[in-house]
Amino acid sequence: MDGTTTAVLLAAGAGKRLGHGPKALLPFRGRPLIEHQVRVLLAGGCTRVVAVLGAGHSEVLAAARLQNTEVAVNPRWDLGMGTSYRCGVQAALAHGPAAVLVALVDQPGLSPAVVARVLAAGQPGRIAAAGYRSAEGRLRRGHPVLFDASLAVQSLGPDAGYSAAEHARNGKQAVDPDTGARSFLEAHPELLDVIDCSDLADGRDVDTEGDLVLLD
Repeated sequence: MDGTTTAVLLAAGAGKRLGHGPKALLPFRGRPLIEHQVRVLLAGGCTRVVAVLGAGHSEVLAAARLQNTEVAVNPRWDLGMGTSYRCGVQAALAHGPAAVLVALVDQPGLSPAVVARVLAAGQPGRIAAAGYRSAEGRLRRGHPVLFDASLAVQSLGPDAGYSAAEHARNGKQAVDPDTGARSFLEAHPELLDVIDCSDLADGRDVDTEGDLVLLD
């Protein structure tokens, strides 16, 4: 896809299930994980990175070197990933990019090669997502996800106040407070291209104690 791409790095969660504080601060190669993810996104071809912080944002800002990153603090991070998605995508769109790439902070296996492959697969008016094969060989959609800018706007939908009850009454047409853009993607499969990146990464998240091996 021609033109600039702004990456949105979702890093606002408290990491409660893992129990090691904000995932942005997980140690990886001697530095906070968020620093590595920013470097990967830039090395993969993104023009700029918007990092969305929330839980422990003051600690993250104090510990991490984010000089080449635009920071957006989501005051409603505790209401679900959808609030951070909205916060980050709105900040990204303010730069007038051709596309917006959404990535997660807790995927240390993300590489510049994965980012570059997804960017190369992007097309105007479409969405490209990295795909990873399961043990059974099924290709499943993962992150990062590249939205044409016009579709990034559509994915936001109306601001339903980030109330799960209000969102349900609105028919879950766009961003779900708990899941980001998943409901939009599921509602528009005809717009989505899943790009096999299984030869480059496995797409695993650091969610449990058993996943901490991914940081080694």
